[in-house]
Amino acid sequence: MSVKPTRTNMRNYDLVLLSAVGTLLVFGLVMVFSASIALGDGPKYVNAGRYFFFSRHLVFIIAGIVACIFASFVPMKVWEKYALPLYIASVVFLILVLIPFIGREVNGASRWIPLGPINFQPSELAKIGMIVFTAWYIGRKRQYMRDMRGVLPILGFVGIIALLLGLEPDLGATVVVVAIVFGLLFLGGVSFKVFGGLVALAVGGIAGAILIAPWRMQRFFAYLDPFSAEHAQSTGYQLTHSLIAVGRGEIFGVGLGFSIEKLHYLPEAHTDFIMAVVAEELGFVGILAVIVLFAIIVKKGLDIGRQAIAMDREFNGFVAQGVSIWFGVQAFINLGVCFGLLPTKGLTLPLVSYGGSALVMNMVAVAMLLRVDYENRCLMRGQHQAASRRGQV
Repeated sequence: MSVKPTRTNMRNYDLVLLSAVGTLLVFGLVMVFSASIALGDGPKYVNAGRYFFFSRHLVFIIAGIVACIFASFVPMKVWEKYALPLYIASVVFLILVLIPFIGREVNGASRWIPLGPINFQPSELAKIGMIVFTAWYIGRKRQYMRDMRGVLPILGFVGIIALLLGLEPDLGATVVVVAIVFGLLFLGGVSFKVFGGLVALAVGGIAGAILIAPWRMQRFFAYLDPFSAEHAQSTGYQLTHSLIAVGRGEIFGVGLGFSIEKLHYLPEAHTDFIMAVVAEELGFVGILAVIVLFAIIVKKGLDIGRQAIAMDREFNGFVAQGVSIWFGVQAFINLGVCFGLLPTKGLTLPLVSYGGSALVMNMVAVAMLLRVDYENRCLMRGQHQAASRRGQV
């Protein structure tokens, strides 16, 4: 006998959060198809048909949904129990990707481990690993979080991850991981003085990473003046065409499927620069819609986390807030790069850009967010029922 949906069952899930995530997944599938439809005509993807990226992305979405469903059944106590092993696994995979003949090198960066027909990106696992581990750490050391006694150990742990990501090299993932950890430390009670020092440390680290790498310096100068004769056809090429796409879109766009820049002008149009195609085809309205959907997810995650902490489920709360920080920071960087607000850096847009392991890990993070919300609702309903039996409600 099948179980019919009831109002009680539906209260176990945040339908607004689910709708926002589902809308971004469907929107991403449509835009990946639009942005990649012409890639098969070029020399780089000569064997790819018109539906190659669309079909693969659809498979990734299905795999992500399956992973999300399974992960949503995992109690948060299990994630808490295995926080340290998950951190260790993240470190191991980040080491493996640096080993020749194990990691796959593309354009001078070793960021992927080939697993048959797919490529696994350990940096995506590291983001989840650091969220879970930092939430576990703050819960154990909460009484020491206002001073350096509580902060220094976690800096060592995140420093190991940052060092390994820097060796790939992957500055974008490094910035996201550090932002997640520092954001959770701030929410965990670190004093403003200590947090200010952490921000200064992070800014100094990013500046140092740019200064010691000539190609990053070139990208930075190209970001400052992308249309100059020196940069427009070299390091500023990607940014100039992204800005051209944004400018062509104006308010309502040129129409879905009618982008010119995706026709072999704008590199990585279906991954890192998919929002440039969105801007060109759907205009400011399309950009605003995506920003609103991410704002909903981030706000919902922060609210769910606050609610869990208020019910003394600190680990659950910090995990939910960590997922919100991840999605918010990465979306901000991706949008900033596409619109010329930040220097060019390869970083996908969560839930939207083409990519296998990234999308699956995004959906696992969504599952953790839904699980925290589910446990919050169950606890509140249990408290309400207990109070009713005592005659308090």
